Amino acid sequence: MKKILLILVLFCTTIAFSQEKTFEDEVKKISNRIELITKTEKASLKEKVEKINKRLEAKEITSEEAQRLKKEAADFHAKVISDKVAVEEQKLQFIVQEKANGKIKSKEKETYFDDKNSFTIGRRTFNIRVRDNEDFDSRRNRRWLDRKEKWERKGKRNRSTTTQFVFAMGVNNVLVDNQLSSLENSNYQFWQSHFYELGFSWKTRMDREASKLYFKYGISFLWNNLRLENNMYHVVNGNKTDLVIHPENLSENRLRHVQMNFPVHFEWDFSRNGEYSDGAKRDRTNQSVRLGIGAFAGFKLGTRQYIEYTNTNGTRVEELQKDNFNMNVFNYGVSAYLAYRSTGFYVKYDLNPLFKNTNVRNISMGIRFDLN
Repeated sequence: MKKILLILVLFCTTIAFSQEKTFEDEVKKISNRIELITKTEKASLKEKVEKINKRLEAKEITSEEAQRLKKEAADFHAKVISDKVAVEEQKLQFIVQEKANGKIKSKEKETYFDDKNSFTIGRRTFNIRVRDNEDFDSRRNRRWLDRKEKWERKGKRNRSTTTQFVFAMGVNNVLVDNQLSSLENSNYQFWQSHFYELGFSWKTRMDREASKLYFKYGISFLWNNLRLENNMYHVVNGNKTDLVIHPENLSENRLRHVQMNFPVHFEWDFSRNGEYSDGAKRDRTNQSVRLGIGAFAGFKLGTRQYIEYTNTNGTRVEELQKDNFNMNVFNYGVSAYLAYRSTGFYVKYDLNPLFKNTNVRNISMGIRFDLN
């Protein structure tokens, strides 16, 4: 029985030692995996290039498009190789550290090492160093720089959409029968009828590379105020809204309607593009002249009329009237702006009438700020 137990112990010990990992064997495995990754991805790239050439010969695509597709395929497989090899390199660094700490043994003849404690796999050379606090800090800083570079390359550098905070203010009035000359005889005060706009916009480049043309879209809230001339105010008369002279001397006669709009613009941004250190173009916006032409659609959130006067008893009276005043709930129109950097001149015109059963349309002019 003792002989049998001794044989079993010797057998298990032999298996354990035969399965013990050595530094050289693990490095060889990683080297083989790196070589396999490279060969596999290069073969896949070669197959894709052949398919692209066949499409080019069949005149399914142009020569420029073929070059673009080849570049995209090459970039894709290069990234795959880089990512997969990076994983293997991390494994290799772990093994090297284990070797330096004495947790993994070497064969008697260390064929992978030279006098400087280094070894080579393919075209890559690796050094063995025991990690101390200074070395740990260096690695941590290097990893942070690598992540920053990767973020700049994949994120900010290739970002095609930016966000702006939009604020606009100016004067309101109305046009009759779409005639600009009607402003001369308008019943509304020009400089005392103000509007304010507040919102966000997204600005997307129309081309994959840095360019001048953008598509701009967003959401905004408008506060439009109209003040009447000659002591008049708005009175609802059935399905019409009349302008009536108030019996008292009004100190305030303001009609305010609030609306939510969804504007879209095509914007030409003539800012000069910059360059990165590798020569790639850098997209720069809101640094020069900008021209935007577009439209908007939205709906009214509420309408109120504010009236203030002092009666014959000397009492100050303030009235707040809540009604839709026969205004069209839905509104749409065109808008444009001409700006330098973040500041510009802004014009907005409603294509549908302000009040139902009328030919009166709202027009707004002012300054606009688009802040990145």
